[in-house]
Amino acid sequence: MKQMAKSLTLLGFAAKAGKLSFGMDMSKMAVKSGKSFLVVCACDVSEKSQKEIAFFANSNNISLISLKDIDIEAMSKAVGRKCGIISVNDKSFAEAIKGGYANDQ
Repeated sequence: MKQMAKSLTLLGFAAKAGKLSFGMDMSKMAVKSGKSFLVVCACDVSEKSQKEIAFFANSNNISLISLKDIDIEAMSKAVGRKCGIISVNDKSFAEAIKGGYANDQ
């Protein structure tokens, strides 16, 4: 769980640096335009939304992480904006978040 907190902290830093796209529509646009390096979903995002963003991520060869213990409220608090789906548009932040998440599994 400590690594999950690290992932949320990294998402917060990425938000402050302007390296995130928030919500389904903006994340899909980032994925389609090639800006996205990672898509992150909160655990309580609807199944329909998770399937939709997974389709776009997979068809554009972008990694998708569904945070099993992090809900929309916790994710929103970390990034300072209400959202359950986020695109990480910076390779370094994406790699750090993926690394932290993989270590927590």
